[in-house]
Amino acid sequence: MLRNYIFLSILISFFSPSYAQESWKLSTEKDGVKVFTKSILTSKIKALKIECVLNASASQLVAVIMDIEKGSEWVYGTKSCVLVKQVSPSELYYYSEVILPWPAQNRDFIAHISVSQNPSSKIITVDAPCVNGYVPEKANIVRIQKSMGKWIIIPLSKNQIKIEYTLAVDPAGSIPAWLVNLVASQGPLETFKKLKTQLQKEEYKNINISYIID
Repeated sequence: MLRNYIFLSILISFFSPSYAQESWKLSTEKDGVKVFTKSILTSKIKALKIECVLNASASQLVAVIMDIEKGSEWVYGTKSCVLVKQVSPSELYYYSEVILPWPAQNRDFIAHISVSQNPSSKIITVDAPCVNGYVPEKANIVRIQKSMGKWIIIPLSKNQIKIEYTLAVDPAGSIPAWLVNLVASQGPLETFKKLKTQLQKEEYKNINISYIID
């Protein structure tokens, strides 16, 4: 997610009862992308929320998110993204390895993505929790076991959408919280900058998805 927990700062979403009582705090804003952080009770890593408006259709964004093999083209810090299992057009499992700077070891995870749309409001929800199994653990890579990410996609018109992306994670193993939180603002900005470019590529223009109403 996008993809969830695919890049260092996006190692973060909802552990519902675990949020502290404090409000979201604006961390940074650039080129229309707002990045908020919030402390949570179950982790020293802050939760992350990103808000922005993009000039694209809902189908375009869903198509980019579900095009797993090309995740490394736009998601910050992603070394690899591989489709593991396609359950249906709107549901799949994928494996990803995330590059972390020294002294931290790289992380990897298996995510379960499912897309749903409210037929009345047309609001789309893309859930992407971390799951166990499917791919054996690898030497010198720390496996993320607990993470949840969520996209809320609100169509404003046929060619404009509002996005709210949230993420929270237990990165597992030994990793300085300051290292993750330091990059938590840079990662989203870089990712959404590349996402804007990715959305305009020819393969996603004028795309129609059977389970999405634009």
